[in-house]
Amino acid sequence: MTTAEFQGLRLACQQSSSPVAYCALSIRSGTRDEGSLGGLAHFTEHLLFKGTATRSATSINNRLERLGGELNAYTTKEDTVVHATVLKEDLPKAIDLLIEMVFTSTFPDKEIEKERTIILDEINSYKDAPAEQIFDDFEEHLFVGTSLAMPVLGKANSLKKIRRDHLIQYVQQQFLPENMSLTVVADYSEERIERMIHRSLEKYVSSHPFSKKGNEKISDEIFQTPAFHKELRRKGYQTHCLIGGTAYHAFDPRRNALILLINLLGGPAANSRLNTLLREKNALVYNVDASYNAYRDTGSFAIYFGCDHDHYERCTRLIHQELERLCNDPLSDAQLRAAKRQFLGQWAISSDHGESQVLSMGKSLLTYGRILSREEIRSRIENISAADLLVVAQNLFSPQQLCQLSYR
Repeated sequence: MTTAEFQGLRLACQQSSSPVAYCALSIRSGTRDEGSLGGLAHFTEHLLFKGTATRSATSINNRLERLGGELNAYTTKEDTVVHATVLKEDLPKAIDLLIEMVFTSTFPDKEIEKERTIILDEINSYKDAPAEQIFDDFEEHLFVGTSLAMPVLGKANSLKKIRRDHLIQYVQQQFLPENMSLTVVADYSEERIERMIHRSLEKYVSSHPFSKKGNEKISDEIFQTPAFHKELRRKGYQTHCLIGGTAYHAFDPRRNALILLINLLGGPAANSRLNTLLREKNALVYNVDASYNAYRDTGSFAIYFGCDHDHYERCTRLIHQELERLCNDPLSDAQLRAAKRQFLGQWAISSDHGESQVLSMGKSLLTYGRILSREEIRSRIENISAADLLVVAQNLFSPQQLCQLSYR
């Protein structure tokens, strides 16, 4: 793997043996960087597909799709990512298109109005998806009064205020080379991939006017939300619930122990503690899982479950008992070895895919300025002790710190 830089934009290439190539242009700007116009970052992502200086929306959509490739994008609270999957011979076209979209989008007024309608419909569709909506509502309460409180899609009243000049100003201020990484996984030599990237960057970036230097994205916001327990009335067959709270930021070394602990509690495996307890042993839920989001200056963790209304109290009681157990009983040597082996196996399998690799590389470059090697990641997990897990559990899972939100 090689890394390089072009006018501040970080590049990384990974050679593969697949006939399929993957590329991603990641931008360190998301929901928390949009100011008072909630949903502006996500709206901008949609409009990147709707016209550039030389291409119409139809031309953008057909450029890779007619070759059997895929073009996609997503927005998070801290990043915007445009990525493509193509046959390896079409990689130069894919790289060129991503860079063209990000640096020369024109935001036609007609397309703005169409996409506004589509996103408003997307926002409304969440009303029929409580298992997804509850995560937005939870972080809105958890980070109230800060830039992380706004959902990625924004809210209808804010979205209706966004105009073309807002989109252009946002791009000029945020879509800067210093805030970007471009990553590729493909069956080409790394030198050849770099030449492809440089040709496109020279075409679109060298003469591009930038309004200001990129910033370090260091926030001075305070994340000290008091523990809350809220119930929202919603019609539905199930009760939906999240139990969680604030957690470690992306640079805190304790995040590795939390990642392992969250996987042990409610990871994707059927033998996770909460799935075994709530579903396999007691048949109380169809779905229960745990998750952790690490932001650049804070984080959040959450345990989600959906159940019959009559099972809600028992489910919450069992979850709190399991969290209390982790706070009081250190894992045995055998349990710790098993937890590490399972996590490392899951991680290796999930990352053995070009798209996962290229997106992970982009995120790592934006966050840490480098790509963590497999050996370094494995070493960090292997070095976690039972005492480390106990400290993290006591730090985050104590009853007086836990927040809870339910739809009933």
